[in-house]
Amino acid sequence: MRYHPLTADDRALMLKKIGIGAIDDLFADVPAGKLFTEPMDLPAGQSEIAVERALSAMARKNHAAGDGPFFLGAGAYRHHVPATVDHLIQRSEFLTSYTPYQAEISQGTLQVLFEFQTQVARLTGMEVANASMYDGSTAAAEAVMMAARLTKRGKAVVSGGIHPQYRDVIATVSTGVTFDMAPADWTGTEDIVARIDKDTACVVVQSPSFYGHLVDLRPIAKAAHEAGALLVSVFTEPVALGAIEPPGAMGADIVVGEGQGIGNSLNFGGPYVGLFATTKKHVRQMPGRLSGETTDADGKRGFALTLSTREQHIRRDKATSNICTNSGLCALAFTIHMTLLGEKGLSRLAALNHERACATADALARAGVEVLNETFFNEFTVRVKGDAAARVEKAASEGIIAGLPVSRLDPSAPGDLIVVAATELTTDDDIAALVGALEG
Repeated sequence: MRYHPLTADDRALMLKKIGIGAIDDLFADVPAGKLFTEPMDLPAGQSEIAVERALSAMARKNHAAGDGPFFLGAGAYRHHVPATVDHLIQRSEFLTSYTPYQAEISQGTLQVLFEFQTQVARLTGMEVANASMYDGSTAAAEAVMMAARLTKRGKAVVSGGIHPQYRDVIATVSTGVTFDMAPADWTGTEDIVARIDKDTACVVVQSPSFYGHLVDLRPIAKAAHEAGALLVSVFTEPVALGAIEPPGAMGADIVVGEGQGIGNSLNFGGPYVGLFATTKKHVRQMPGRLSGETTDADGKRGFALTLSTREQHIRRDKATSNICTNSGLCALAFTIHMTLLGEKGLSRLAALNHERACATADALARAGVEVLNETFFNEFTVRVKGDAAARVEKAASEGIIAGLPVSRLDPSAPGDLIVVAATELTTDDDIAALVGALEG
């Protein structure tokens, strides 16, 4: 789109129309000390070649996930993404079609969202899913607010196994809700049931947890329901749902999580795609978009946004959520990869991830590194001798990304813990390199 700058006369006319005398009047509500009074100290403009060289030099400082042994997880996972995914999402009809308000000209986008919702519902064991959220953390926060609306209560019990950044987002975004935040639990032995009371709107539990432990949601769901509360189940690794029992089968009322692990590369941290699913009886309080199937005047199959009020988009105080868009392109990538895998393919992928994680954990244990998990999928926590962050930094200097020091995200955690993740891309040579970096 070509940019046409305004003339002085254009500006004067606009200022007169809105009834102010100068552009500075538009910033009257900003504290004076927060406004720039002098031009920003920026370097002079450079040629295109010079800019390319400068940016390329910055980019070379990055350590890409495929550059060597890689055991980082904690909500973002290195998986193989088939070339078909990138080829299809870059088609112009997908890459540029984002807001399907006009259903009559957005049938392809709406059908993709409908298929995405179907896949997420089946993956989580729930009855209905929306057309995606920004990411897993914002989906978790929206689930807490949805539970508060449904129960007319204002307290959320949050497990100590929740990803620390998810806990922060939940506490920041979930306005009007008080929290009982259980302390970080790297042992996998917490009793979250004891924290549930008559004021509890929801219990938020992650499985596999941030530390990798698998959690039996049934007793927690039973206790929550007996107290009139809802169970919000969270996950960060969608591939795990190809192997473990889905949260819906264990009594979850709302299931949320991060979908990056299917179809979406790491991309140095985003964009990612939040998954959100619930039961039919709660669907009217579900945030975000919902694509529904219908028939047109000729009886042909068609799709349209449904249960989506205009207040969701234009009237903040009336909306169930301030999120009125979705991660459409990332959701499409998820859908394509999931379609390529199919049910059997997803199960095989999950089994391979678990096998690679078991091989990694066994090798570390043989080398004298303490593995804290009795159960895990493709991620687990280890205790090393000395400062975990220093060990990881040293390994990184040697081209080995040895996992995430827990203290980096949770300063209250012991400084000798590392969360290690393995996927189908982990080789025996990678495992040997990790053992060399962490043993002793």
